[in-house]
Amino acid sequence: MAEYTTVSIPKDLADRVDETIEGTSFQSTSDLVRFLLRSIVIQHQRRGELTEAEFEEITEQLRGLGYLE
Repeated sequence: MAEYTTVSIPKDLADRVDETIEGTSFQSTSDLVRFLLRSIVIQHQRRGELTEAEFEEITEQLRGLGYLE
């Protein structure tokens, strides 16, 4: 069985994520965060490292979702 840890985000961000995932297959903020982090890690592992452009693209996507200010 997998072990878990907790990641804290501001309440207003959690509210925005809840609105964002309405009508999607994501059941919770945790589902979305796991998906995003898994995607980033897989990309990184496939290429060995992220290019600056890839990192910026991911940063912009996270900013658009409200994870970054």
